[in-house]
This record gives sequence, structure tokens and C-alpha cells, in this order.
Amino acid sequence: MGMALRTLPFHLRLTCASLAAFATMAFTSSLSGIAQAQASEVADTERAHFPVCVGSGRITCIVDGDTIWYRGTKIRIADIDTPEVSRPSCPREARLGGEATARMQALLSAGPFSLGPSADGRTSDHYGRALQVVTRNGQSLGMALVREGLAEEWGGPRINWC
Repeated sequence: MGMALRTLPFHLRLTCASLAAFATMAFTSSLSGIAQAQASEVADTERAHFPVCVGSGRITCIVDGDTIWYRGTKIRIADIDTPEVSRPSCPREARLGGEATARMQALLSAGPFSLGPSADGRTSDHYGRALQVVTRNGQSLGMALVREGLAEEWGGPRINWC
């Protein structure tokens, strides 16, 4: 402790020490936040336009709200389940499935994203589709559909869309 601080009364020395510690913590926290923001900005390197899939020559397109083709690989978005569009059980499911497809299409096409492993570590499902979670800035695009009522979280109770 410097000579000037030693001459201050104890309660003022304590206040000075507390302020110095707080300033150090705030600066360190600020640097950490900047590093995290930069890391999330750098991490999203995938980018594509996703038209709706038609025909058999599928390279990059969207099948439905939870299935895409990306660079020739069929991917099941691992953290969500959306209403069916190919064999819906009722008109409401067909409508919601179309809305989920359009919403995921818009989210995917809106900017760079990242593909990551499923939370349970599985790499493919029983249909042979690659299991991936799609994120942007560290946030799941699938969970955006869940919040909007267009999907359910994978592994939770099944929703009857009808």
C-alpha cells in the first residue's frame, strides 16, 4: 500500500481498496464480454439460401421445419420437432407445418449460422439423417420456432398439432 494511503483512516483505506478491486473486476468482465461477442461473431461461418426442396437433386434446400439439405447432406435439426408437411394428420397440422417451414427457411437464409452436434451426442437418426443443431450468435434457430409455437423441443412431451 502506498505511503499516501497509509495516512488515511482505516475506513477510507478500505473504501479505496474496494473501489480498486471493483474497477479491476469490471474491466476484466468487460474484456471477457468483448471476447465472447467476438468469438460468437467469428463462429458463424456457414451461409446459404434455402429454397424449398423439389425433385430429387437436393443440394441445399429445406424439406420442412426440422429437415434441410445442406451441401448435399440431409440434416435433421436435432433440438426440435415441427408439425408434418408431407403427411399431416389434419388441416391445422398442415398449416402449422407450412408456417414452421417458411419460418426456418427465413431464419436460415437471413445470415451466417453454425452447425453443431446434438446435445445427446448422436450424429445420425434412424433414417440416416445427420443430426445437427443450427445456431446464430450462439442461439438455437430451432428454439426460436419453439418460442413462436411452431415447434416443440426435441425429447419433450409430444404435441398433438391437431
